[in-house]
Amino acid sequence: MKFLVQRVLFYLFTAWAAITINFFIPRMIPGDPVKSLLARFQGQMSTDAIDSLYVLFGLDKNASVWSQYIDYWKQLFQGDLGLSFTAFPSPVSEVIGDALPWTVALVGITTIISFFIGTSLGVLAGWRRGSWIDGLLPATTFLSSVPYFWLGLLAIYLLAGPDSFFPSSGGYDGAYVPAWDQYFIPSAIQHSLLPALTILISSVSGWILSMRNMMVTVAAEDYITVAHAKGLSDRRVALSYAARNALLPNVSGFALSLGFIVGGTLLVEIVFSYPGLGFLLFRAVGAKDYPLMQGIFLVITISVLVANLIADIAYLLLDPRTRKEG
Repeated sequence: MKFLVQRVLFYLFTAWAAITINFFIPRMIPGDPVKSLLARFQGQMSTDAIDSLYVLFGLDKNASVWSQYIDYWKQLFQGDLGLSFTAFPSPVSEVIGDALPWTVALVGITTIISFFIGTSLGVLAGWRRGSWIDGLLPATTFLSSVPYFWLGLLAIYLLAGPDSFFPSSGGYDGAYVPAWDQYFIPSAIQHSLLPALTILISSVSGWILSMRNMMVTVAAEDYITVAHAKGLSDRRVALSYAARNALLPNVSGFALSLGFIVGGTLLVEIVFSYPGLGFLLFRAVGAKDYPLMQGIFLVITISVLVANLIADIAYLLLDPRTRKEG
């Protein structure tokens, strides 16, 4: 319990530091975001309207930095992330809310599937060295080193085309309106197949390699020899003794992967023009939409911290040593 309390306090401090940095970064960037917004409207705004924009974006020149910082925290507790420049006057939370389900559905599902498939195959490859599964290591090593976006480009070149079943870009057919019906959902699934396949192939290979290497290391430990000497079945030794201990490093990697689900696989979403959070961040950087970038960075940071906290809780359940005092 003491370990868990310490970790929670650590993550709360980290969240405070991340939010504070997130507050100061836009104010340290050269330039005036309000003037950039005015340029889009060709300066057709009154002085009062311009002053109101500075207040709306939390850049009131008459207020001190400390008061702006306090107001920023108040807005966060109210769920207010500011207004987006590119989608003005839409709030940042609404823009992120529209893109977030796409990324969670695509990257989240593929990450979880790849973890379970890769971990299972890694256990078999490490426990049955010399088998046909272990012979796939050269291919998995190559695939794990190939960037996501390169596989995406290759998939578009080989599988997409005018008469192909696989669309090369977008999240759904433009003829449909996003809704939970029998027309939109199949279209969304069809458009997600190629980017999902790209992520799955590359990430599965990484999980296989890491789990296989840990299984080989654990299999040489004394407690594995003792378990065999006790007459336990080979399956029980492999799953209850070897795999349980070899899984611990993968739990940390899986937690980080879950955290970065929110950020999405940026280059994959760019290659396929997929309407997720990663593609939204790319557009926000290009348009210098500081409030939107700030909101996306904040959501990604909090997601990574929550995922790491979940990993620590999983460690408590999997490793009894973390539950011991002293």
